[in-house]
Amino acid sequence: MQSKILSRRDLEFLLYEWLDVEALTLRARFQDHSRETFNAALDTAEQIAIDLFAPHNAKSDSNEPQFDGSKVTIIPEVKAALDAFSNAGLMAAAQDYEFGGMQLPCVMDKALSGYFTAANVATSAYIFLTTANANTLLKCATPLQVERFVRPLFAGKFFGTMCLSEPQAGSSLSDIVTRAEHDPVDGPEGERQYRLTGNKMWISAGEHEMAWNIVHLVLAKIPGADGRLIPGVKGISLFIVPKFLVNADGTLGERNDIALAGLNHKMGNRGTTNCLLNFGEGKHRPGGKAGAIGYLVGEPHKGLANMFHMMNEARIGVGLGASVLGMTGYLHALDYARNRPQGRHPAEKDPAKPQLPIIEHTDVRRMLLAQKAYAEGAMALVLYCSKLVDEQRTAEAPEQRERAGQLLDFLTPIAKSWPSQWCVEANSLAIQVHGGYGYTREYKVEQFYRDNRPNSIHEGTHGIHGLDLLGRKVSMQDGALFKAIGGEIGSTIANAKSHEAPHELQANAEALEQVWHRIGAVTRALYAVGDLNKTLANASLYLDAVGHAVIAWMWLEQALVAAQRLPQASEDDKNFYHGKLQACRYFFNWELPKVGPQLDLLASIDTTALDMQDAWF
Repeated sequence: MQSKILSRRDLEFLLYEWLDVEALTLRARFQDHSRETFNAALDTAEQIAIDLFAPHNAKSDSNEPQFDGSKVTIIPEVKAALDAFSNAGLMAAAQDYEFGGMQLPCVMDKALSGYFTAANVATSAYIFLTTANANTLLKCATPLQVERFVRPLFAGKFFGTMCLSEPQAGSSLSDIVTRAEHDPVDGPEGERQYRLTGNKMWISAGEHEMAWNIVHLVLAKIPGADGRLIPGVKGISLFIVPKFLVNADGTLGERNDIALAGLNHKMGNRGTTNCLLNFGEGKHRPGGKAGAIGYLVGEPHKGLANMFHMMNEARIGVGLGASVLGMTGYLHALDYARNRPQGRHPAEKDPAKPQLPIIEHTDVRRMLLAQKAYAEGAMALVLYCSKLVDEQRTAEAPEQRERAGQLLDFLTPIAKSWPSQWCVEANSLAIQVHGGYGYTREYKVEQFYRDNRPNSIHEGTHGIHGLDLLGRKVSMQDGALFKAIGGEIGSTIANAKSHEAPHELQANAEALEQVWHRIGAVTRALYAVGDLNKTLANASLYLDAVGHAVIAWMWLEQALVAAQRLPQASEDDKNFYHGKLQACRYFFNWELPKVGPQLDLLASIDTTALDMQDAWF
């Protein structure tokens, strides 16, 4: 029986038949691995997800963390699941053996992560914030900081967070006012330390009792000699601020001056504590002095650049979470549609005839096909980006690593935002397939929708990523990123237009070629305006259009593999490959045509929204 958490068959298609992750085992870093070790890791992840994560998904949703003014209480099943995850060595799955890791490729690590997020996104949040935190410190921290904080993070003894937003600043990080002032008292082994004061909002996993310690990565500003904070993002530095100080021998010391002011209550992800944290309010006074003790990570005033390591990883993680929630919602809707009898075909007038499973109704098939196209297309994009991380880190030729980095930079805002938009739509359709039952808590699809909806806010709104894509990525390195992605899409188009590809895929290739050519022309027109406000006025629409073209590319890639393998396939695999080809057909016939009117509007340099005045509302 197929799991309703994720489709293992689809994962194996993406990993082995399309992305050829087995080829990575020829590289020195992954030489101890094989398809067998990859499958064993997938088996372990799937089993733990089924046994320990999925069973309390609804319970943690209806029994949110509670704060009594001094302590946060979370249902015990959450810690049991997190302990099992850590004990299986999965916290460090992609890390060096030196850190107790398995040295799995990033693409395999993300595939494993998909099981846990699909099974229980709220519990998984504690894990994946921790790994992103530790990965950031590996890139930026000193050897002493790695020893004191990173090793316990990968061992699952400490958990981690990222603290960026503030109540008055939101996503505008240039406006943060948390201060970090040099403390004349040195930390362990003479490390220079700072005292932080300020407030951080929307801090997921910011307070709990499930680990020995919580390591906060905090953005703050170091005041100048005149006591003033440097305005803008250039004044931001990054600090390690642990809940408990860590002594030189690794034992825990005093409670740091960090206080939970309250829990936020979101529509989804209810099992994850989401916190307003006060730093330096004096509730806890390490060394008898107010101010949360923190340790500078990297150079002063380079905090945002260092935090971007964590933010970019988290953005791909958000895209993954959105994709797998769309996928699990689709699998639940598919199972329901196959087993729910209702109605008859329009041409059947005899009420005495038995009812049909609703999957026999064309509109239900349409909704299921749309979900499949959105979720499997999104999953393909996220895993493709994850493999680019492996290429960037381990490809032999410098030019290969550089190209992978360019592609990854361009695709990251799309990999975060497109799944967060369209896999929520997939979840909405899953509810619709269930009919009235879909809106009740007795069925899981309403929670999948609520859990997925915040992903369009997490790690930057859709609008922010539209500004990033159009305002930065397409023009970076004199357009090198845009040219790189165009080259990859062009290569796929050339393969599909070859005489060996089915006629329908050749037609799809021509359609994608026309759309991408038009995207290039519209992009040039937007930049030729000479007014940045006008250029970026409709950046969200630009992200929508380019995102749809990229997902069409993902589907053309998958369809080419399916078409090649179909003639020699077993009967079960024939059905699987036909499903891939039909989902590709759907995306090109129903979704890609939406890009044309979007590009027409962008090319007109429409200023309707820009010209609207506050008073007119």
